[in-house]
Amino acid sequence: MRRTRVRSSAITSVGYDPATAVLEIEFTSGEVYQYFAVPPSRHRGLVEAESVGRHFLAHIRDVYPDRRVR
Repeated sequence: MRRTRVRSSAITSVGYDPATAVLEIEFTSGEVYQYFAVPPSRHRGLVEAESVGRHFLAHIRDVYPDRRVR
């Protein structure tokens, strides 16, 4: 999945596939996670957030099912 870089101290890049509703996040640690059943509005909110990391913690982590890719 193609990801776009974001300005964050915790997250390096974010990708989204609207056909499958999968959000992919690369963290500064190098880990990559996919989050499932994420609506397009949540992806948009993440990349447009003033603080990407805070938005992730409040609205994505522990809300959507996930799996570690690497």
